[in-house]
Amino acid sequence: MISDWHTVHQQRQALADDLASLTDAQWATPSLCQGWDVHDVVAHLTGSAGTTHRSFWLSLIRSGFDFDRANAREVETERAPTPAETLQRFESTITSTRTPPGPFITRLIEIVVHGEDIRRPLGIEHAALPSKLREAVAYFAQDRLSGGKKRLTGLELTATDEGFTLGSGQMIAGPALSLLLAASGRPAALHDLRGPGVALLRSRLNL
Repeated sequence: MISDWHTVHQQRQALADDLASLTDAQWATPSLCQGWDVHDVVAHLTGSAGTTHRSFWLSLIRSGFDFDRANAREVETERAPTPAETLQRFESTITSTRTPPGPFITRLIEIVVHGEDIRRPLGIEHAALPSKLREAVAYFAQDRLSGGKKRLTGLELTATDEGFTLGSGQMIAGPALSLLLAASGRPAALHDLRGPGVALLRSRLNL
């Protein structure tokens, strides 16, 4: 079970390093998160890294238990007038160990998936986490709240770079990081995947 904050902090620092050289135009690039640009995603990550159990529930209550509204309010709060200021805010959370409700693996998923939401549209390559992604994909396979269970039911996922297989049914094979992104609902990762199950997963992503 993944439970070390060091890995999460390491991934936050790696993203901050990548963000440091971006132009204003790159900060305004649409991310893989529908409706959010790069600047928005960094603001979300900043807010998420500072969220506690108490602040999570307070935000959700104030948003009428609407997760999308709560996320939008978070982005509005944490997005500074300039990218440089937003980056400073994000950097201040790198070593945070605060966490909203949920298993610890969601902290790693948060920074890895949103990191790719930013990097892939900008063409920035980032090495996957050897031996760290199996649990992340497995989490989505059983999680109803995120929609992961619905997406992955009846599919057998094989990570060609990390040597693990999860689930049963129609086969899909590809890099572990791309499997994770597809499991989290990112259609952009589908072009990295092969196998008869890709068509089914594509249909579940409303494509």
